[in-house]
Amino acid sequence: MINVVFLLLIFFMMSARIAPAPPFKLSLPVSESEATLLEEDVTLYVSADGTVGFRGAVEADAWAALQIVDIKQRLSIRADADLPTPKLARILVQLADIGIKSVDLAVGNP
Repeated sequence: MINVVFLLLIFFMMSARIAPAPPFKLSLPVSESEATLLEEDVTLYVSADGTVGFRGAVEADAWAALQIVDIKQRLSIRADADLPTPKLARILVQLADIGIKSVDLAVGNP
C-alpha cells in the first residue's frame, strides 16, 4: 500500500505545473463574458501604479526579458483594475515597439 502512495505522490509531483507567484498583488478587472485559461509562462503583470513585472523581473529588467523572449503565442497581461487607461496604452505601445502585436487582457469573474 505504501508503494502505491509513493507512486501517486511521484506522479502528482511530476505532472503538477508550478507557476511563479506574481511580482506584486493585483486585483483584476471583472468581466461578464466567458473566460479562457491563459498561459502563465508568458504573462506580463502590471500594478495599479504602472509597475511592470515579467517572469520575476520588475521594470527595466522585465522589459529586457520581454525583448529577448520568443513569444510564439499571445502575451497575457494581468493588469490591476485601478491601472489608469493612459498608462495601459503606453505599455501597449512599448510592447508593439519591441515586436509584440497581440495580447490578451486577463479579467476576473464577478
